[in-house]
Amino acid sequence: MLFSLFQRLAALASLALLAMGGWFVWSWWRLREILDPLPGDLIDTQDWRLWTGGALIAWSFLGRIPVGLLLGRAEDDGARLKRLPGVTLETADGARLHVERSGPPEAPVLIFVHGWGLDAGVWWEARQMLADRYQVVTYDLAGLGRSTPPRDGKYSLDRFADDLMTLVSASCPRKVILVGHSIGGMTVQTFCRRYPETLGRQVLGVVLENTTHTDPMRTTVLGEALHAVEPVVKPLMRLDIWLQPLAWLLNWQSYLSGATHLAMRFGGFGTTPTKAQLEQVARAVTRNSPAVQAKGNIAMMEWDATEALPEMRIPALLFIGGSDIVTVPAAGETIARRMPQARPVHLEEAGHLGPLELAEDYNRAIARFADEIFTRGARSADIASVSPAEEEGTIRARRPPQEPRHYM
Repeated sequence: MLFSLFQRLAALASLALLAMGGWFVWSWWRLREILDPLPGDLIDTQDWRLWTGGALIAWSFLGRIPVGLLLGRAEDDGARLKRLPGVTLETADGARLHVERSGPPEAPVLIFVHGWGLDAGVWWEARQMLADRYQVVTYDLAGLGRSTPPRDGKYSLDRFADDLMTLVSASCPRKVILVGHSIGGMTVQTFCRRYPETLGRQVLGVVLENTTHTDPMRTTVLGEALHAVEPVVKPLMRLDIWLQPLAWLLNWQSYLSGATHLAMRFGGFGTTPTKAQLEQVARAVTRNSPAVQAKGNIAMMEWDATEALPEMRIPALLFIGGSDIVTVPAAGETIARRMPQARPVHLEEAGHLGPLELAEDYNRAIARFADEIFTRGARSADIASVSPAEEEGTIRARRPPQEPRHYM
């Protein structure tokens, strides 16, 4: 939610930079016209105006290159910008979800739900670290990435949960753990409320990353102040719907200038991201439809799962970022208190995009959690069914060697 506000402010700042550059060039040109009739030794065309204006205009269209170099660290993860081919799964409301699967087809399933404005590409590290042991399923939320919107163009958390149920059903009879980041965590909570019959049967556990239990406007760093201006924010969001071409043009100009990268760096990350991570996030929030993002933001403002948390009696791993200003730690702590089997993991350096910047910490904890949940109740005879070659391909360092590899 706060990401959208950061993005819009960045776009307006970038537009102001471009306008200022244009004004300097125009003022230089007008000055030349005025001074042309005068004798040459009296003319001062103030060429600094031309150079200043030209530099500002150039930055407005090329600034993302130096900004990316300054704000991101070098890392060998450029492959994250390439998407897997995937398959298409149609939902009951007509949305066509782009779904990507990695890992052993017979293994238990981890279904990852990304944050709003992003796409399934952000789970690159999760696939790298977890797909040798489990089947990792990632997908683009309806209307984002390569997924299409529902037929009627309407958005709600209930619909996102229904879409998630479509993926859970497609994984049957294999057991599943649901992993949700930000709005993905809100979607997982809504799923638990709408489909309690699946909990403990097919869905054996959930992982909630940097998420909230209520209207995210209430649980940002600005808290109730932002919530108080929701009557103003909602009409502004609807402007993005009605004026989508203009909003998209502003977003792209902001992306080219590097203003979007700047907003994502300081709004989303608690540590220094890699250049590819920063580019991936900035590119996603720019490519994705402003109208779709606005509809999702409005849906989040009308959502609350606080009272339902005590009924979600299922093992839950809960990540809380100490440097998260989009979803403050107090939101995660409330979930930890109210959800009976929640296990909080506090990561003081993690910003809202902790699953990217501290991917190793997040995914290592998820691997341990999944190992425990999926092997619970395994029979000792199952050990004989695991060949040495199979065992060699598992994440052996993340569980005791004597535990059996058991697919349920």
